[in-house]
Amino acid sequence: MLATAQAQVYKDAKAPVDARVKDLLGRMTLEEKVAQLSMGSLKGSLDNPLALGVCESPFVTINEIASLSLKAKKYAREQTRLGIPPIQIGECLHGQLASGATIFPQAIAQGSSWNPALIEQMGSVIAYEASSSGMDQALSPLFDLIRDPRFGRVEECFAEDPYLVSRMGTSFVIGMQGQPTQSRLGIGKDKVMCTAKHFAAYSIPVAGINLGPASLGERELRSMFLPPFRAAVQEANIYSVMPSYNEMDGVPAHANSFLLDKVLRKEWGFRGYVFSDYEGLKMLYSFQQIAKNAEDAAPLGLNAGVDLEAPSPDVYSKLVGLVKSGKVKEAQIDTAVARILTAKFKAGLFEKPLVDTTQLKKRVHTPAHIALSQQIAEESIILLKNDKNLLPLNINTLKSLAVIGPNANQVQYGDYSSTRDSRSGTTVLDGIKQLVGNKVKINYAKGSTLSTQDKSGFAEAVTAAKNSDAVVVVLGTTSVVFSGIGWNGHAPESEPKDPFTCGEGYDVTDINPEGVQRELLQEIYKTGKPVILVLVHGRPWSIAWEKENIPAILEAWYPGEKGGAAIANILFGKVNPSGRLNVSIPQSVGHIPVFYNHTNTGRGFYHNPGSPDKPGQDYVFSSPDVLFPFGYGLSYTTFKYSNMQVSSTSFDKNGEVQVTVDVSNTGHAEGKEVVQMYLGNKVNSVTTPVIALKGFDKINLKPGETKTVRFTIKPKDLSIWNINMQQVTEPGTFDVMIGRSAEDVVLKKTLEYKE
Repeated sequence: MLATAQAQVYKDAKAPVDARVKDLLGRMTLEEKVAQLSMGSLKGSLDNPLALGVCESPFVTINEIASLSLKAKKYAREQTRLGIPPIQIGECLHGQLASGATIFPQAIAQGSSWNPALIEQMGSVIAYEASSSGMDQALSPLFDLIRDPRFGRVEECFAEDPYLVSRMGTSFVIGMQGQPTQSRLGIGKDKVMCTAKHFAAYSIPVAGINLGPASLGERELRSMFLPPFRAAVQEANIYSVMPSYNEMDGVPAHANSFLLDKVLRKEWGFRGYVFSDYEGLKMLYSFQQIAKNAEDAAPLGLNAGVDLEAPSPDVYSKLVGLVKSGKVKEAQIDTAVARILTAKFKAGLFEKPLVDTTQLKKRVHTPAHIALSQQIAEESIILLKNDKNLLPLNINTLKSLAVIGPNANQVQYGDYSSTRDSRSGTTVLDGIKQLVGNKVKINYAKGSTLSTQDKSGFAEAVTAAKNSDAVVVVLGTTSVVFSGIGWNGHAPESEPKDPFTCGEGYDVTDINPEGVQRELLQEIYKTGKPVILVLVHGRPWSIAWEKENIPAILEAWYPGEKGGAAIANILFGKVNPSGRLNVSIPQSVGHIPVFYNHTNTGRGFYHNPGSPDKPGQDYVFSSPDVLFPFGYGLSYTTFKYSNMQVSSTSFDKNGEVQVTVDVSNTGHAEGKEVVQMYLGNKVNSVTTPVIALKGFDKINLKPGETKTVRFTIKPKDLSIWNINMQQVTEPGTFDVMIGRSAEDVVLKKTLEYKE
């Protein structure tokens, strides 16, 4: 029976959320319920008398989004029968995907900052800006692991390591949603809900091709790929989870009840809602072909636990007919709708004020937000090589500097950005010019494009190099832009013409520099001038020749709208580089995958009993070594590690161990060091990683200063998925290692775990 009009509990903001959901569900028709399982655009919602579950912010200016939000939500509240507002969603991977919002460094750069507190601060700023335009939920962040650089979306990921991804990802979510203690009660003012993507093992498609199947067993899935999502659910209280496009063992994620029901809801206790990836449900019949048509696909998605279909009604539009024919029970639809309504009530959508468009200028793209973007860029840039201390450059002795390369005078933000127009930010060339002023003559030449075979610019570049004391060469990639709207009214014609070489759907078979970029660098190298290579790109490159020949190398990834200023500050020593590699750099595409936390047999590193110090099983013409290891990065100062202590050499399930180490700045410059703690199991019932990150801390030290860094080891840090697929901590001996990287362990202690 429908609830009476006199007792509209769902409109009472003081009533418990469960009571509001129950009351509203009791008033809804089947058609209205199914509409809640659908997505549309903010514009399209104005024509829908049933209201929708969610509405997408279009890829336009933030002012236009705010205006549309005001109209759409006002219509939903006042012109639909029950007044149910939609959840306004949008992309917020590294800033809201809207012209006029602050553009932060891409996710891969965020991860190389190794600074969760900074990422939490960034998440809070993005939520503040996004909520100003009416946004309620972000389709961010990614909790996928970087395991295959061929895959175009590695730029959207934080790291190759599950622990680092967990720390960075949960910090992002907490910044966006608020502290879990609060977000469990509801989403506060200036905060937005988040979505964990992509569940699960999406980032290891066969052959590196987007949408390809993931080939792995349940133990690897649970040990490596699920922990970040578990942290998102249990530590950050994330409101939504998005299934991935891929299949595992023949089962697409959008029809995988093992993932979406058994693991996510029953094992982890997830209370939010599952948001399909765009056309993920449609792909069940159009691509993966486990259903004949939309009618067949609808029960598969609903039974598995997918609550909402995006980007528009297709599969779930058949649910009304399926219920009437008896093929789907209305109670199943009620369950999914209740999850979505719960999110709406917790986000305050029925009560919170509509967008105030007059406040946008004060709240969006402020000087403080732009400064934070630059700070993240500065902390994310990695000094990979610095022979003979070529860097930092001395502005007082340098008379001329060549700045060369296709990304020297071109901003690159990565995918899920609103533009590539260089007027939207600071290029490397601009950053250097602004820093040096008239003290250093700058000789600029583009030299080449990013991916064509055109060498017509080589001569100009070589001349610029010869006429300079030193050379900065800026190479890289460019990624798909989901908009093409230009910037601040500029026409799309201002966008560069280089074809996309990275980002979603832009996978490659080779991870060498594209086009003739390496040849350009080699021509510059032949001039004999000191060369600094700056990489502005979205995926790890194989830079074996560059490592061997170029004296100084900076890895900058996609550094956001102030990336050029950040790079300039590091080149000239205004900022000491403190980024550390969040991904192992392979020698070649043939070495993939090269993640650091492999098992003892995982990279051919078994030890011959007759020669215990010599690794076995190399390639015929190469070692399996990486070019640069996970956790690696140089500084303009030096650090000394000493006095490692453990509070106990053994503990059990009721105990924990405190680990301390002293770190001293033994150089002449202030700098930040990333202190890394790894654990390594000696013997387990199943093979385990030879080394695994379990703690890190980024500290700032002045010259001569010493700080004590503390870590805590708990039984769960030593846990494995045993031969019976149970998560346990087995008794045994473990190494506790303090390192500068995964391959530079400087201090080690042995620890015993007892039953």
